[in-house]
Amino acid sequence: MTKSDIMSKINYQYKLDGIINSLETTPKLLLHSCCAPCSSYCLEYLSRYFSITVLYYNPNIYPKEEFIKRTEEQKRLIEELPVKNPVSLVVDEYDPKEFFDAVKGLEHIKEGGERCFACYKLRLERAAKYAAEYNFDYFCTTLSISPLKNAQKINEIGEELSEIYAVGFLPSDFKKKGGYQRSIELSREYGLYRQNYCGCVFSKAERSAENAKHIEKGE
Repeated sequence: MTKSDIMSKINYQYKLDGIINSLETTPKLLLHSCCAPCSSYCLEYLSRYFSITVLYYNPNIYPKEEFIKRTEEQKRLIEELPVKNPVSLVVDEYDPKEFFDAVKGLEHIKEGGERCFACYKLRLERAAKYAAEYNFDYFCTTLSISPLKNAQKINEIGEELSEIYAVGFLPSDFKKKGGYQRSIELSREYGLYRQNYCGCVFSKAERSAENAKHIEKGE
């Protein structure tokens, strides 16, 4: 049995529940966020148990105007969402070159494949480095809440980076226990901007092509 086979059988929500149930204090969590809608349920849920700093690091987002729009929505959500423990925000540098360097040679691969995995690693590694530098107890990402994201790969990368940077990784599959549905409800409640593509120029092009096909078919 390969490592991937073993990882695919892991219930990451169960692992997260185990960590939460063992807590005796309120640990510091660095939570990488991909966008406000995805972070909504994650913050509502995790702020009961952790003091959270949201790291908004997404050099994959295209164009810059889209990055700014999503950043402002993230700020607004944190200001308006009632939470038990403190939630703060760090907006990291927007440098698209970092994304293009990370996915070089993978540009032709469809969304959901190796190009996306490289993007996961880019953002998770920034989170791991930041968490280690500023003495967080754990780091994590909101990415696993999306049904379109590979939770197994996200957790596999997170665990590898946890060993490299000597900081705890909080396992997750936030779509479980109704998490994804709750994020939709919260997005409606707070009037959050929900983008119609993942973020990068490649996903935007794929979505535009899909929409064009639907229009041609009269759908």
